[in-house]
Amino acid sequence: MEQLTSLILLSIALGLDAFSVSLGMGLQAVRLKHAFVAGIVIGVFHIFMPGLGILLGKWLSVSASEWATLAGGVMLFGLGAYAVFASFTEKHSFSYRMTGVGIWLFALSVSIDSFPVGFSIGLREAEVWIYVLSFGVFSMVLTWAGFIIGRRAGSLLGTYSELLGGSILCALGLNAIF
Repeated sequence: MEQLTSLILLSIALGLDAFSVSLGMGLQAVRLKHAFVAGIVIGVFHIFMPGLGILLGKWLSVSASEWATLAGGVMLFGLGAYAVFASFTEKHSFSYRMTGVGIWLFALSVSIDSFPVGFSIGLREAEVWIYVLSFGVFSMVLTWAGFIIGRRAGSLLGTYSELLGGSILCALGLNAIF
């Protein structure tokens, strides 16, 4: 029972990054199709990154955790800054940025912090596949929830939603960096 509680809490904690970022992205009127695909990609990344951490944990030092968090923060800040500056230019749909390379960078930025979690799981006698699958499922569901909630809030905020969404992403990035 203790392992199940630990698994659920850790899965939620890792998925909350994806939730908060997708909430900010959802404020910018991302198409539901792109939000659905983003949730799946983020879920896959939340399986892959801790799995990679487990495999490489023996070869990497503890400082890799700090670098992973810093890299994720820089990517979030960059994505947020781009959204803020784009809000001052001609109005266009933000949804196209959730395709191609943009979706992969988005998924990497919110899942890179799960990489060092793989270190600790790999050192314990735990059911690794159950953990990484749980991370993926929780992250996917929380991402979808963030997009849906953000989309509803965006319709209430109107023209300021892109600026607010970008500001949230910048704040999350700065929080991860510092």
